[in-house]
Amino acid sequence: MLQKSMILDTIAYSLIIHAKVKLGNLESAWKVYEEMLNRGFQANPYIYTLFIGVHCKEGRIAEAHCLMKEMEDLGLKPYRECFDLLIEGCAKAGKLEESLMNCEKMLERRLVPSCWAFNEMVGKLSENGNVEQANAMLTILLDKGFLPDEITYSHLIEGYGKKGEFHEVVKLYYEIENRSLSPGFLVYMSMIRSLCLSGKVEEAEKYLRIMKERSLAPTACIYETLIASHSKKGDRTRALRLQDEMFSQGLKPSCS
Repeated sequence: MLQKSMILDTIAYSLIIHAKVKLGNLESAWKVYEEMLNRGFQANPYIYTLFIGVHCKEGRIAEAHCLMKEMEDLGLKPYRECFDLLIEGCAKAGKLEESLMNCEKMLERRLVPSCWAFNEMVGKLSENGNVEQANAMLTILLDKGFLPDEITYSHLIEGYGKKGEFHEVVKLYYEIENRSLSPGFLVYMSMIRSLCLSGKVEEAEKYLRIMKERSLAPTACIYETLIASHSKKGDRTRALRLQDEMFSQGLKPSCS
């Protein structure tokens, strides 16, 4: 009975801490946690995950890592979510090497990150010119059963597009197709924008046609990207034709 009572009390403490953390009362949550320990109750991975999450959200990455180490020193096994939170938090804080390090630690424990956490890291790596690192990590994760989504590929496509690597952009599109994923609006938007950045406007326009064939409605922003790129290359005739096509579909200029 005593053991059962202690388990129930631990659950109660965990729920109270959860509520206080979610309400933003971190100081109060710590006090409850200290009271719990002083009464002889043991910490658990769930509570540590809560505290790691709030520290990551506030950009206090060093403290979040200290909590992870403290948890492991106590012999507690981190949840997958702990690593997800650190991967995302490090990426948002611009600590991309630390984000990659946490991804590697997950793999050592035979875990793979959640798509939302991995996408945050891929997005930041791609923005900062490190798209090759992001793509290399994706290749490793695919062998471990990771399932990317169109956001994953959109980030990579945009990353290669910014570097003018046209062949890598197209290669990623065919990788999506070969993996039996259905490219959505985000992928086509990224393809068109990236190919235009690479100076491959005619190739980019091909993906506009594929979009329409697959019943995906292009936006004014997509048309304007193509129009601006044709104009930049001096093909005013093609630019005006696309503008007429855009207006015929009831679209108005909107892309900033």
